[in-house]
Amino acid sequence: MEARIGLELKGREQVSEVFNQYLANLHVLYTKLHNYHWNVEGKNFFQLHSKLEELYDHTAEEIDEVAERILMLGFRPAATMKEYLELATLKEAESKSIKGDEIVESLLEDFSTLIIDLRKGIKLAEENDDQVSIDLMVGTLANLEKTSWMLRAYLS
Repeated sequence: MEARIGLELKGREQVSEVFNQYLANLHVLYTKLHNYHWNVEGKNFFQLHSKLEELYDHTAEEIDEVAERILMLGFRPAATMKEYLELATLKEAESKSIKGDEIVESLLEDFSTLIIDLRKGIKLAEENDDQVSIDLMVGTLANLEKTSWMLRAYLS
């Protein structure tokens, strides 16, 4: 598929690879958020049950934005569970009863991984003059940093 957006093929391909790994991580995160939403127990059940739903709804929207950006760059987004699990750096969570603090600590670890990956992706997109991809990643980065701050506040 030819992308006529004023960016070189090699740069578009590199940025698409970053986005595909991020897309895979988002799918793992989306599943993990549902898992935690269903399995959270303890004194903060109502608070976390609601927050987890908010987080997975936001993640679903982000999945669509990232996949569409990959298509705009002229490549195909990963679209199977097999591909997601091969590309993802985040790990799945077992379906079991889980307490709030354990959920928040796990999410903070995942968000930290995503933040680090996005910062690398931003540098790569900058090297390829891909301002639209930079904008998408920066917006996501801001949201992850804010959510991480809130999760750390929850633990303190």
